[in-house]
Amino acid sequence: MATQVNTQSFAQEVEQAAGTVLIDFYADWCAPCRMVAPILEEVAKERPDVKVVKVNIDETPELAQRFGIMSIPTLVLFHNGQMKGNWVGLRPKPVLLEEIDQVLTGK
Repeated sequence: MATQVNTQSFAQEVEQAAGTVLIDFYADWCAPCRMVAPILEEVAKERPDVKVVKVNIDETPELAQRFGIMSIPTLVLFHNGQMKGNWVGLRPKPVLLEEIDQVLTGK
């Protein structure tokens, strides 16, 4: 299950987290965002090494601005508190998992 984060909880949940965190920048009105949500839930279940969190850009616009989010859904990958990658748009689960692994392994 993905954890909802906001400006107050972002540092603790993402920047200070050990390991890998995948952030889903989304909005409730966004159809592709609603389509990616179940994929991210599956990723969270299948990959316990990847913590999935969600940021609602309408409720937390300052985080969207901080990360330069121009389109949603945007996924941002952090590892040990450092931003390592990002992807814009809907992607199939196998592609997303491969991209995450490529970023984490440097291949």
